[in-house]
Amino acid sequence: MSALPDLKEAPPGFKPEYASTGALRQAVGESGRVHLDRWLPFLILHRTDDPETSLARRIAVDSPAYLLWSPGDDAVALSALEAVASAAVEREGRLLVVTLADQPVEFHREGSQELPPFVAQVGAGDEGDVGRAAAALEEDLRDIEIDLRDCKVERVPFEALLPGPFNKLLNRIEGVERMSLRVPQIHRRKEGGEYPAIAHDISVGIGDSLLRAACAFMDDGKTEVPKHYRSLGRSAYLAAALKADKKLDRVARSFDFLLSISPIDTAKAYARFAAGHEQQPPHFHYRPLTVDPDLAKRELYAIDFRALEDPLLERLLGEKRHELDAQLTMLATRNTPAFRPASMFLYGMVDDPLLADAKAILGSSAKDPPRGPTVNAPEIAEAAGELAARYREQHPDFTPDVQVREDVAGLLVSGRKLLIGADTVMPRRRLDALLAHEVGVHLLTYFNGKTQGLTIFRSGLAGYEGVQEGLGVFAEWASGGLTRTRLRLLAGRVVAVDAMQRGATFIDTHRLLHRDHGFSSQGAFGIAARVFRSGGLAKDAIYLQGFKAVMEIVERGASLAPFWLGKIAVAHVPAIEELLQRGLVQAPRFIPLFLDNDAVEERVAALRGAKGLAAITTGA
Repeated sequence: MSALPDLKEAPPGFKPEYASTGALRQAVGESGRVHLDRWLPFLILHRTDDPETSLARRIAVDSPAYLLWSPGDDAVALSALEAVASAAVEREGRLLVVTLADQPVEFHREGSQELPPFVAQVGAGDEGDVGRAAAALEEDLRDIEIDLRDCKVERVPFEALLPGPFNKLLNRIEGVERMSLRVPQIHRRKEGGEYPAIAHDISVGIGDSLLRAACAFMDDGKTEVPKHYRSLGRSAYLAAALKADKKLDRVARSFDFLLSISPIDTAKAYARFAAGHEQQPPHFHYRPLTVDPDLAKRELYAIDFRALEDPLLERLLGEKRHELDAQLTMLATRNTPAFRPASMFLYGMVDDPLLADAKAILGSSAKDPPRGPTVNAPEIAEAAGELAARYREQHPDFTPDVQVREDVAGLLVSGRKLLIGADTVMPRRRLDALLAHEVGVHLLTYFNGKTQGLTIFRSGLAGYEGVQEGLGVFAEWASGGLTRTRLRLLAGRVVAVDAMQRGATFIDTHRLLHRDHGFSSQGAFGIAARVFRSGGLAKDAIYLQGFKAVMEIVERGASLAPFWLGKIAVAHVPAIEELLQRGLVQAPRFIPLFLDNDAVEERVAALRGAKGLAAITTGA
């Protein structure tokens, strides 16, 4: 990316300043600003005396190249435009200038069944580069649908929408081509204010359309065109985005969600349960909460995402805020009847296809080979340390904290910590597979996420847990260590979550697993304890659900590469691809070692074309 010019010869009244990223970002008068993320062949202009409510201004601000100002600052804005437009044309050879304006507000009479017109007005000629850009803008605007209404587009003669001096200036700069857009105002309320969701959707939709138009403008057969129009978007995080992300991370790190809702005495609880002839539900003990959920929510919603000037980042951070909100609600309702519905809100219900898959797995007669030699917690910790050392050969920053603790069961990753329950014993033949899961997926995506510009990629985008656990199980399968016993365990969790969601008690669920599906009494207790912890946790269904999703991705030949970059959900793959195009995230620093194996390639090749989970359940 070429650096922006120093503009030492800028006209009087405009003294450009540059951010640490190299972007030009300078105030223009009292409420205006010019922002150039980098060299780009387009510039968005907007002039308004109502910056607080203007939707056109909001759209302009989300652009990577814009100049906006109020009428009282025409003089300095003219200087800024002359400096920026002249330099851009000199560098790029041409410049598309798009002027945005809000349409007049049109309300129907009280009680009318008519809605305000949803019409955008595009002003431009039909020929050349600008004609091609206008056609692309028209086509894309027509694809915007809001509240079941499609945007209509009127093509009108070009309107300058600016005072005379600005038009004279742009007309005399050779290489400048112009287009105008009047923005529809269906987000306005007659009684004052706006419908915020509609305003947001219009802003995002039109901003996206403008990038497509810019890409079409560039596509003259001689200029190199970006592979994806969204690569024209912001290529650096604003300070406001980094600040908002840091605040969000501070709230996320103020509590450990899984440790806060997990019992500390599962083994002792089972001893009491067995001594009582399995007739009384267990009573668990929990860690004290490290956070006041209400105060944390207050801090969470004090973060202002409106200053990010990037709709995609605003969406990703906003989704994470809602997820943290839901987790804090669960902490506030821990061990109360309200915890279960809060859990179902966050993790959803078990659907019929997943339940059918789980029952098919549990109904299989296939058996694992004998258990063989076992390893205990210290041996597991030692092996985890050795695997981490192998990852440090890729880069020295792979530095997990491996702990053996008495207050956890099994293996658990929390941030950069790998926690191993002191009572953990497993077959030695399962060790590599479990470490591929915990170290090669959970810790690897943490450390890869840590290298990205925002902390949210290591703490996890909203909804990441399903595919993250699915990748972990995939790692076990790819390593050849996904045993029938392990698969039955994941299926048993699905059945238990479904029973809990349908109103079954702990005792009912224990009996279902023990008597109907063949789990040992202690094994059934362990599953039921996870599902009924803190009042009923729906999370455990996501392991098999996520595994199913990952296998479907592999079956159709799609790449898993985006998922190693950090902790993301399947729904975020398009967003990650856009951020990669824009240079805002980087390729993963660490690649799973379990993939570097000819046997894995053979297993994946054999899977493609088959039905993944069905193939696994019949003999993997």
